Parts: sequence; C-alpha cells; structure tokens
Amino acid sequence: MQTDRTRLTDGPVGPHLVSMAVPVLLGITTMMGQTLIDAWFLGRVGDRALAAHAFSFPILMIITSVAIGLGAGTSSVVARAIGADDQRRARRLATDSLLLSFLITAALALVGVLTIEPLFRVLGAPDDMIPLIRGFMIILYSGVPFVVVGMVGMASMRATGDTRLPSTLMILGAIFNVALDPILIFGLGPVPAMGLNGAAMAALIARGSIFIGALYLLRGRMNMVSFNKPAAAELRKSWRDILHVGIPAAGTNAIVPIGAAIITAMIARYGPEAVAGFGVASRIESMMLVVYYALSAIIGPFVGQNLSAGKESRILQALRLCMIFCIASGLLIATCLAALAGFLPSLFSDSADVVSIAKLYLWIAPISYGTYGLVMIMNAAFNGLGNPMPAVGISVGRMLVLYVPLAIVGAQFLDAVGIFAAYSIANIVSGVVAYQWAKAAVHRRCGEAPAAVSR
Repeated sequence: MQTDRTRLTDGPVGPHLVSMAVPVLLGITTMMGQTLIDAWFLGRVGDRALAAHAFSFPILMIITSVAIGLGAGTSSVVARAIGADDQRRARRLATDSLLLSFLITAALALVGVLTIEPLFRVLGAPDDMIPLIRGFMIILYSGVPFVVVGMVGMASMRATGDTRLPSTLMILGAIFNVALDPILIFGLGPVPAMGLNGAAMAALIARGSIFIGALYLLRGRMNMVSFNKPAAAELRKSWRDILHVGIPAAGTNAIVPIGAAIITAMIARYGPEAVAGFGVASRIESMMLVVYYALSAIIGPFVGQNLSAGKESRILQALRLCMIFCIASGLLIATCLAALAGFLPSLFSDSADVVSIAKLYLWIAPISYGTYGLVMIMNAAFNGLGNPMPAVGISVGRMLVLYVPLAIVGAQFLDAVGIFAAYSIANIVSGVVAYQWAKAAVHRRCGEAPAAVSR
C-alpha cells in the first residue's frame, strides 16, 4: 500500500488540513449541490413530491449515519495502523470493513422495506402520500448496501491521507446523478416520466457507480483490498476494532436524524407545506454546512495518525485552528443567509407557505452554524482518538436534552419560531462543550501507554 506518513505527521498543520479538506469540500459540495438540484426538479413535479421527499429525509439520514459510523470506525483503525507503520494490518482492516458494512446494511435495508408504512405514519405522513413514499423508499432501500460499502471504501482511502481519489469519485457520481435526474424524473424518448421514483432511481444508479469505482481504486490503485481469506480470529478482531468506534459513531450520527424526525413530526402539525418548507431550508442548510462536513471527514485520520506517532501538540493545534475557522465562517454564513432568506427558498417552490417557513428558518438557525460545525469536527476527533463515547454524550445532549425539549416548549409559545430558536440554542451550548471536552481528551489519551493508544 502506497502511503506518505509525512503527509499527516510532519510539516505545518494548517497547510495539511487545507490540502486534505479542499478535495473533500469540492466532493461534498458537488454532492450537496446535486441534492439541491434534486429538490429543484421535484419542486417542478409538485409540492406533494417535495413534501414526500422531505418526509424521507430523516430516514435517509439515519442510513447515512450508519455509513458514516462504519466509515469512522474504519478510518480510525486504519489511520492508527498507518501511524504505527503497520501496513499489513491497515490492509486487513480496510478489507474486512467492506464485508462488515455490506452485511450490516443489507439487514438494515430489509428491515426498512418491511416497515415503510408504519414508520412514515408515525412521522406524520398523510394517508394519501404513503403510496408515493413507499415507491420512492423501496428503490432507495434496494441500493443501501452498495451505497454504504462505497462510503466505507472511501473512508479507507482518506485514512491514508489521500482525499483526492475519494473526492473525485464523489464529484463524478454527483454529475452522473444530475445528468440522470431530468431523464428519469420527466422522461425522455423511450424512458417514461417517473417523477419522485425517477429521482430515487437516478440516485441508485449514480451511487452504484461510486461503489464500483471505490472497489476498483482500493484494489488496483491503492492495494488496500486483500483477497486472502483471513483467519476467523483475525476477522473477529478486525470487526471488533472497527465496531468499537463504528457503533458509537453510527449512534452519534443517527441521533441527529432521529431528532430531526421528531421535529419533522412537530412541524407536520402545521401542514404539508410547512414540512416542504422545512425540507427546503434543511437542504439549503446542508449546502452551507459543507465546509464543516469536509473538516470532520479529515480530522479523524489526522488525529489518528498523529496519536500513534505521539504528536499531541499537532492534534491540539489542529483543533484550535478548526475552532477559529468555525466561529469566523459561521458568522459569515449567517449574515449571507439572512440577506438571501427570501430569495433562496423561492428557487424551490412557488408556494407562499413553503417559502415563508423556509425563510423563517434561515433567519434564525444559521447564527449557530459555526458552533454546530465545532460539534461535528470535535466528534470526529474523538473517533480519531479511538474514544467515541464522548461524541455520543455530546450528540445526545445536543439533540435529546437540549433541542427537542426546548423545541416542545418553544412551539407552545412561539410556534415554528420557538422550534427554530431551540435549534440555535442547542448548537451554541453543545459547540462550546465539545471543544473543551476534546482538548481534555487529547491530553488524557496522549498520556496513555503506546500499547493503549494503538488499540
């Protein structure tokens, strides 16, 4: 396996973070842009399609959370193996993670297909929208194992410090998805118009291409996949090491969409237009948060390699630089969105009710984006340390101790304004706690014996 340890454990910290983050930023931005284009196309189909897509958003995020968790577990153990200069172990872990992720997500997809109707009724979907949602979700669930395996494979690539190859895959997959969207949604020639199901089919085909590309690069370009049959004991050890970080990381990320599902059900009381408006605002928000997603994707490998190399000061410097960047960029994003809050939602819907809810959200929520970015990045740093439980505690506290209870109270007095204000309060408090906790964890973890650090 060709790796360059000096990429992460030597040289200036800031330039390393920038050089790693920029390709990831481009890749995630392209994919987020693709989701916005999806929403725009579905807005042309009608508000019902947009609302159905919004109802599915928390469930899709839960699935994505499982992928992120497995990817975090893989990235953490592979990066620490590389930092310890154990290339054979890194290859074994990367290979075993692919099989593990396929088995887990195939089971998850089966459960998802069997629970579509009761689950979406709980989320507040009207009876007349259930058939529309069912067709959309069956297509998406069928591709879940391949989507997740591709994401886990790209996490292995990033663990080496190479963010360009996985980002290239993401960009090409997003472009392919956008090219397929109008053909499958509206129809072209012999291809019938499929509406919402067409958006799902386009995503399935595009993500499948990423899966194939990831496997090809892992095996042929990076030599990170081994076809040698592992001993049962070694396979169990690989899976145990991956899941030690992967399960808490998946839980950490799943808390967010679970909370979002609760909030979606609360907003559903104001009608499908309110749900559609919340969905539009959420997608705009995802685009604005992309830089924090990029930093959270690269901080884990950076922390993992430097942990095994015993370079505490580099980790602390990286966290401090991330904190400064989050606060400054968060204030800039909030200012821009406040100015554009009336314009951006109108790109996705002509409904005054849809635009009104989205506009309200974009006036209130963005003030906390910088501290939400801190939560994401610090949680990823905990995973890189091989110590994922603090991230679970922070995410539970943010979503279930602060956001949801405050939203319930806020809705009683201020309706949607109270719900959105609760989101900002939860982000600000959690971001401060996450940063302080992460610094303390670095000091403690780097003081452990080398054998404990390399686990």
